[in-house]
Amino acid sequence: MNPAKRILLENKSWVQEKLTHDPGYFQRFAPGQRPEFLWIGCSDSRIPPNEITVTSAGELFIHRNIANLVLEDDLNVLSVLQYAVLVLQVPHVIVCGHLGCGGVRAAMSRETTGPLDAWLENIRGVAARHVDELAALPDENQRWDRLVELNVRAQIEQLARTEVIQTAWARGPRPRLHGWVYSIEDGVLRELVTVAPEAAPAPAAP
Repeated sequence: MNPAKRILLENKSWVQEKLTHDPGYFQRFAPGQRPEFLWIGCSDSRIPPNEITVTSAGELFIHRNIANLVLEDDLNVLSVLQYAVLVLQVPHVIVCGHLGCGGVRAAMSRETTGPLDAWLENIRGVAARHVDELAALPDENQRWDRLVELNVRAQIEQLARTEVIQTAWARGPRPRLHGWVYSIEDGVLRELVTVAPEAAPAPAAP
């Protein structure tokens, strides 16, 4: 069977299963959404956010890109951030990286070209700022894992400096920022850093 047609058939089965157990399931979502979390994660197909967090429809507002980056000139992520934080007023923003990230590996290898090469330059900057720490690790896989963690921390720092987050923090005690790492090998989420509004860094000087 054509893979795309298979998905459409699976969707029909899923709809029927939902309605059998809960006839009002879809109608409850029609009026609007009130998610508690904005999830900024990697596009990797092995990491379904709702599944690994055991959350239901309506709980996560999701943005995904290669290597879970928050770039100051990326209108896509900034638009999502603005809508989630200032309109939906989510109380939590999560940046979640993962061990074995192909984007981080590609940034290390310097073998990419085109738009992807430009996109990964931010991670190379993170690596450059921690070159001594990374060089002290005994093998390439450990350096890879550590750069994944350092990248998540760097994205949290960049997130905290955005105009959207600074505006929200000036208005009140939200959102709280969370930097997490997911292990594909064992399915476990691990917290690296949390930034509360009261402990927020000052925005960088222009």
